[in-house]
Amino acid sequence: MSKTVLVVDDNEKIVEVLAAYLEAAGYEVVKAYDGEGAIEAARARRPDIALLDIMLPGVDGIELTRRFQREYDLPVILVTAKTDEIDRLIGLEVGADDYVSKPFSPREVVARVKAVLRRLERSAVKGTSDVLTVGDLVVDTGRREVTVRGEKVDLTRTEFEILATMAAHPGRVYSRLQLLEAVSGDAFEGYERTIDAHVKNIRKKLGDDPKDPRYIRTVFGVGYKVESS
Repeated sequence: MSKTVLVVDDNEKIVEVLAAYLEAAGYEVVKAYDGEGAIEAARARRPDIALLDIMLPGVDGIELTRRFQREYDLPVILVTAKTDEIDRLIGLEVGADDYVSKPFSPREVVARVKAVLRRLERSAVKGTSDVLTVGDLVVDTGRREVTVRGEKVDLTRTEFEILATMAAHPGRVYSRLQLLEAVSGDAFEGYERTIDAHVKNIRKKLGDDPKDPRYIRTVFGVGYKVESS
């Protein structure tokens, strides 16, 4: 059965172009042009993934991401002309699985959709449950739960995958491209810096001080590692 993609942008030309490429790749497409239309489409069609522009009339893409995550656990890729770090961080922090900056290649957008869906499918069929313990950090891959000193930490899907990847091999250094490939199934050149944004969010949620980290250490010029206990 083909997957359904919700495409939301107030620029009808962008919607039509993305829809054409997605349909050519075998996806069904649901279109919307503002926040309210997106909410109605998600409620009526229950898509498998959403492509959301941040700057939408009415309910913007950030609020839609929050709602879709909360109500449908719907994976979201933000499509935006806003490229400042703060905008990326906000989008990733509220639960977006990825982002694409305008101007973009439609083929790359299709590839990002495939990568996010493939990652979610791979995660769903792993069938194994490991409890990874590194000091007072516990990552339960079966329950998809993280605790620090017994307190639950709420991470997005991507944040969880990044932390679980590193926690499985404490002390091992991962490059940004390696982490990107681990969580998306593909390493897209130019998108490895999204890992920095995710790591920043993970540290904040773990209560980790980047200047004196207990859990995630930066290896300058290389990438990141979870400190061995």
